[in-house]
Amino acid sequence: MTDTTNNPLLDFSGLPRFDLIKPEHVTPAIDHLMAQSSAVVAQLEAPSEVVTWDNFVAPLESATELLGRAWSIVSHLNNVVDTPELRAAFNENQPKVTEFWTALAQNEALFNKYKALRASPGFDSLTPARKRIVDNAVRDFRMGGAELPEDKKARFADIQEEHAKVSTRFSENVLDATNDYKLTVENEADLAGLPDDVKQAAKALAEKEGKSGWMFSLHFPSYYPILQFADNRALRETVYRANATKASEQGAMFSKREEWDNTQNIVTLLKLRAEEAALLGYKNFAEVSLVPKMAQSPEHVIAFLEDLAKRARPYAEKDFEQLRTFARDELGLDDLQAWDLPYASEKLQERQYAFSAQEVKQYFPEHKVVDGLFRLIQSLFSVTIAPDVAATWHPDVRFYRIERDGKLIGQFYLDLYARAGKSGGAWMDDARGRRLRADGDVQTPVAYLTCNFTEPATVDGKVQPSLFTHDEVITLFHEFGHGLHHMLTQVDEIGVSGIAGVEWDAVELPSQFMENFCWEWDVLSHMTAHVETGEPLPRALYDKMLAAKNFQSGMQTLRQVEFSLLDMHLHFDFDPAGPQSVQEMIDGVRRKFSVVIPPAFNRFQNSFGHIFAGGYAAGYYSYKWAEVLSADAYAAFEEAAALDKDVGVLCKETGKRFQQEILAVGGSRPALESFTAFRGREPSIDALLRHSGMAA
Repeated sequence: MTDTTNNPLLDFSGLPRFDLIKPEHVTPAIDHLMAQSSAVVAQLEAPSEVVTWDNFVAPLESATELLGRAWSIVSHLNNVVDTPELRAAFNENQPKVTEFWTALAQNEALFNKYKALRASPGFDSLTPARKRIVDNAVRDFRMGGAELPEDKKARFADIQEEHAKVSTRFSENVLDATNDYKLTVENEADLAGLPDDVKQAAKALAEKEGKSGWMFSLHFPSYYPILQFADNRALRETVYRANATKASEQGAMFSKREEWDNTQNIVTLLKLRAEEAALLGYKNFAEVSLVPKMAQSPEHVIAFLEDLAKRARPYAEKDFEQLRTFARDELGLDDLQAWDLPYASEKLQERQYAFSAQEVKQYFPEHKVVDGLFRLIQSLFSVTIAPDVAATWHPDVRFYRIERDGKLIGQFYLDLYARAGKSGGAWMDDARGRRLRADGDVQTPVAYLTCNFTEPATVDGKVQPSLFTHDEVITLFHEFGHGLHHMLTQVDEIGVSGIAGVEWDAVELPSQFMENFCWEWDVLSHMTAHVETGEPLPRALYDKMLAAKNFQSGMQTLRQVEFSLLDMHLHFDFDPAGPQSVQEMIDGVRRKFSVVIPPAFNRFQNSFGHIFAGGYAAGYYSYKWAEVLSADAYAAFEEAAALDKDVGVLCKETGKRFQQEILAVGGSRPALESFTAFRGREPSIDALLRHSGMAA
């Protein structure tokens, strides 16, 4: 028997011991926790005269929480410090973890006990949060196949295991293709137009790889500035093609690594999801996905998206025609291509508003941005944020604590920079949820906040501060909004505390809400300092930024609607076993709704991790859906500012209500009830259209 006494993955006395956790700890820890959980489940399966919260739900939650927390640590490490050894340990254990949760979701004895609890006289005396947990559990057992006959249960379990394996392979292929690509430029003249800090980072990467010249990768802070600033059109096309074809058959030809092609993985995942839906008695996977969401039906979502597309299209057509005319007349680009769009857009914005993204970037050094974000949170929600100490998975990761009235209420890890072995994008995940423990103490929540910004460069032996684009500032605020939802909860039941139990199409409300503050002078004036002079952002430059806020908002809105419709149709009325290919379906949606059609070789879906390796399958629409909620919620702060210009949008009273009615309640009640409690009415799309410059 494997010794588990000194396994750091089994130490739940405090924070994860990232300094000690090694790949060889994974299997014995997971085996031990699964055995422990299975023993508790076996005890709870036994018949009992009376089913109560205390004798059934509480012990089941306690047993499974530890397994979930340990596996969350392993999954997190696999995303942020991927190594062959860790990946092997993850892949070895993922099938049995999936099998455990699938079997749990199909356990008829447990399902019957939840139903008995809901039908018992004692149910009425439960708190609203506990009632919601029981209701959610009954729903989830049904969606987990608990009511299926045994032969179909077995197939359902096989589907879950295969789905987990293929989605992991999808994610690994994207990461491997991203990490593999290196483009070396020997002649500095070919980099004309690129900002100095981008070239410095490229020079440092080349030196790190033992090469001369400048090296670029497919990590966003490396490749995107080429598309945005490089005068060399051939260089832009090279980088665009590499990024747009990664993890595809087109990229496989480019990189000679056919095993990274996700084309068949996409088809396999869609087939598995369609089969799962059929087993559960639904017509398509979109219906399955929407069961725990706010939206009523796939048709309802599609109608919402098509209405938004109809509203945005005139603005998008105007945006694109303006860009095409400018590119032809001013840049000599008669045939505007996909690799020209960011470059031409940047030049057009500079011409129209007399500033550049690079000019703005000089005012957003990392320390000022982070301090400004913390200052806003502390002011708006009456908390204190301070550095804290914890073991981390990388030297660049920092750790903080949040207190109110001297009492700890939450903690978070901040991992800001892109690096090899780290998945792209930005996300928040929970390391630990809030709950009231059996000993009467509160387990405070802990969050991971992960981004992929440019790391500080070293020039002539001196470390330069990392400079953020304004878009990256918005990204940081977005992820911190998720973090606030998780950490400022006041719910003591782990099943619905923080983001747990929140409908997926409402979970983006706090994150998108926080983005609005990135456009407020009272916020920006405290979070900017020029990297060389230390001067804050000039009001004149801010006014130009504000004037350009909705630059190409029609095109951007239509692009998000396009992605959302692609996702919804793939899971609603597309037959993965039929004659039409995924690419043909995507092309059809684009012809109907898009004003900017990508080149034929574009395979963006092959790295669309949100829907093929994340939780957004038939749910990507939730970004636009929640944006309606978040814009309307932020309008309450604008209304407060109109009543008291001295306070402005940083109204503590409105912040207190937002915290109490949205953040604090987590998933303990339906999201629509929370929104209505805050706004006094149901949401309206008017604020979103106004914020996007598309109001009539």
